[in-house]
Amino acid sequence: MDIAASEYSIRPVQPGDAEIVARHRALMFNDMNPLSESAFDQLFQSSIPWFERLLIDGHYVGWLTLHAGAIVSGGGILLREQGPVPGCPRTGLWGHVVNVYTAPEHRGRGLARTLMNHIVAWAAEKKLDRLTLTASKDGASLYRSIGFTPTADMELLPKT
Repeated sequence: MDIAASEYSIRPVQPGDAEIVARHRALMFNDMNPLSESAFDQLFQSSIPWFERLLIDGHYVGWLTLHAGAIVSGGGILLREQGPVPGCPRTGLWGHVVNVYTAPEHRGRGLARTLMNHIVAWAAEKKLDRLTLTASKDGASLYRSIGFTPTADMELLPKT
């Protein structure tokens, strides 16, 4: 899809967009595993100040897709400094793709692919050393088609 020639447009996320980015985050997680209303609201509300801080300090960079002036999809990158590792013997900048979300009525039109191509191009332009993401079952085939490969991460959750 050539988004520039369509009724959609992309713009960068701005510091005042923290609430919409937080909403996309909560909606994305709800799509993967439905949340109760209170859990959804808690995730949404607690994400707003986090994104406000990340947008101000430059640790989150993102883009939003608009249709008829309304925001209908978005996605971004959490940026972090990484120390030297094999294959990158210097301090590098790594990005983790997050919050790729499209409103249900706009799905199937290539918006997520267009956003991901935009994100990957930005990461290449900025010479990020590594770009990662955590794929949902629904998104995995899209990410593989763009060139992402599965990795084996492990996790340790704190004991409650």
